[in-house]
Amino acid sequence: MGLADGQEKNAMAGHSKWANIQHRKGRQDEKRGKAWTRVIREIMVAARTGGGDPSANPRLRLAIDKAKAVNLPADTVKRNIDKATGNLEGVNYEEIRYEGYGLAGAAIIVDCMTDNRVRTVADVRHAFSKHGGNMGTEGSVAFQFKHCGQMVFAPGTSEDKVMEIALEAGAEDVITDDDGAIEVLTAPADFEAVRDALQAAGLAPEVAEVTMRAENTVAVTGDDAVRMQKLLDALEDLDDVQEVYHNAEIGE
Repeated sequence: MGLADGQEKNAMAGHSKWANIQHRKGRQDEKRGKAWTRVIREIMVAARTGGGDPSANPRLRLAIDKAKAVNLPADTVKRNIDKATGNLEGVNYEEIRYEGYGLAGAAIIVDCMTDNRVRTVADVRHAFSKHGGNMGTEGSVAFQFKHCGQMVFAPGTSEDKVMEIALEAGAEDVITDDDGAIEVLTAPADFEAVRDALQAAGLAPEVAEVTMRAENTVAVTGDDAVRMQKLLDALEDLDDVQEVYHNAEIGE
């Protein structure tokens, strides 16, 4: 697929990424304490499933990067790796994904880590129903998202420079959104190499993560937009929720 095709195909998905990202970052900054809890769980599950050596466990490396980004102390990181790999007594978390619909038929994926599946499903279902959404069955919306590495650069970043370095380092696509933000997409396994190449060239992304990226967006406006934001906030505020992905483009 040529870049032009990619730009055309993703024109919808990239429409107002920047505004949505700024909103999300603001929300995340408000919830610093919760960020620590989420990162600790991610470290524990990554270490339990792939071993406690970061050099041999890409998922654990990314979790440790997240820990540094939220200033989680290094000894806390080590202690939780030890817990997860059986060197210390710890809680056993399992990963569960729920899928559902928000306002205007927008698709939502809710990734959880929990030590009590019954509590979690009740909490997630309650948040959906209280705010005008509904839970779907497994596989009902996941096909509308692509599992990929994503980096987003602020409007004003040199598109030529990003494109040249990203594609050479193995990126799948480089997209310039309507608002001037530049998005770099990679296969999940290539994410670190591409991110490191861009950073080495002095290009620091505002967002850099392996994510579930919506293939197309659904415009949600007016009262629905307000209710949709409340639904997303309610899901994100649940203790067992790690990530909420959606394809809503929330208008003013």
